[in-house]
Amino acid sequence: MNHADTRPAGSVTRDLSRREHEGKPVHALVATRVVGAGREELWDALTNAARIPKWFLPITGDLSPGGSYQLKGNAGGEIIACEPPGRFALTWRMHGDVSWVTVTLSEIPEGTEVRLEHLAQFPQEFWEEFGPGAVGIGWDMALFGLEEYFSPASTVVPETAEAWMVSEEGKDFARRSSAGWREASIALGTDQEAAQAAADRVTAFYTGEDPP
Repeated sequence: MNHADTRPAGSVTRDLSRREHEGKPVHALVATRVVGAGREELWDALTNAARIPKWFLPITGDLSPGGSYQLKGNAGGEIIACEPPGRFALTWRMHGDVSWVTVTLSEIPEGTEVRLEHLAQFPQEFWEEFGPGAVGIGWDMALFGLEEYFSPASTVVPETAEAWMVSEEGKDFARRSSAGWREASIALGTDQEAAQAAADRVTAFYTGEDPP
């Protein structure tokens, strides 16, 4: 990380690539967000089971390396690595599929860069229909929730998140996130029309509106 980096809190970048993981081809989605808090504080918020529900979801299990976890109504898996205060990795098991998530924290002058990498084997038909936004929008919302947790003026907390998602503000967030992942898909080499169509479908899913 370049310590001359002065991106303000809330800055977001998205990146896609293809690679191999454990001998199998995967898509790699990388979402980063600058959060206006110190790395030690962020590390505790990300790894302390008592604090995780305050910005994400209730969680149970053993969060030490080799342990397993379960998010309420969502994914579960195993803790692969835990290297405070900079990096942790885990498996992400959901609907019978397994993927891999690594989170890295890097200090910069404006706060901490949170870099989330998700490696997954998406079926080709799923990728063509919904594109990276099917996963990326959810991660963007999670990282936004983390930033809001550290904001003294926050009005979006887990208790209000459901109402926020169906509000105009929440729908606009989904649209902008979808557009960002569409651009990342095009940069990966996806045909522009195909990327737009997939983005329209996933945006409609998140907003409850008909695709154009």
